[in-house]
Amino acid sequence: MEQAGVVPFASRQEFGAHLRACVERSVATLRMFDPDFSVFPLGASDFDALLRAFLRKGGHLYLAAHRTDHIERNCPRFMRLLKDYSHRIECRVTGRNLHQLTDSFCIGDEVSIVRRFHSDHMRGEAAFDTPQSSEISAERFRAIWAESLPGLHATTTGL
Repeated sequence: MEQAGVVPFASRQEFGAHLRACVERSVATLRMFDPDFSVFPLGASDFDALLRAFLRKGGHLYLAAHRTDHIERNCPRFMRLLKDYSHRIECRVTGRNLHQLTDSFCIGDEVSIVRRFHSDHMRGEAAFDTPQSSEISAERFRAIWAESLPGLHATTTGL
């Protein structure tokens, strides 16, 4: 049975469209978790423009990942964004004890969510302006954040 306001998706294109919608709707915070962010369009110019607009308006972006090597190697736009908005972006890397976590999600302002059930697959769901849909993932993100260490810095020295 489908929950009201929840839209299922099953393709990369649908995931990307819902993710962009989540960023566009967000004003204060974006909290993202993925094992490596390889499926997130962090290197795409249109996504960069959405994130820049969000950050320019005073938003804060929080990223948590098991590994950041994909972003460092394949997302120069995001690395530039991190350098330009280092005061509004925080990135953390999980410890080994959390590497069994395989879901993936983006929470916007604690009221919208785009969630993939497993990071190896595109199947998931999106819900907008429904705080109850993001409550569990928001709690999980806070726990992941608390157990993670700073990582992915704008410069190689982390300054």
